[in-house]
Amino acid sequence: MAKWTPKHEAPEPLEGPVVATITGGTIIWFVLFLVQVPFYGWFDDRDLTWWVWTCLAGAGLGLIGIWYVRGRDAALKRHAAAQAAEAEAATAGTGTTEPRTP
Repeated sequence: MAKWTPKHEAPEPLEGPVVATITGGTIIWFVLFLVQVPFYGWFDDRDLTWWVWTCLAGAGLGLIGIWYVRGRDAALKRHAAAQAAEAEAATAGTGTTEPRTP
């Protein structure tokens, strides 16, 4: 078989309200868990308790996801601020208003 090679570059990843999206999903998983807990006996009678524990696992993994995306968001903001400060320092050092390219 021949190796597949892409014919064009991959698009840039979409950026959006990632923290809000993960937080919303985590809340939904936790609410689903809370809704199912009173019916645990029904789920147990039918061997479907994995539904309840799946919702709890989704909420737990969502908490890890919130921690991760908040750290990622903070790192992206720090990087953008450092680049802006570097560009401003380069502009101030040359006495021009155009950013200097290395």
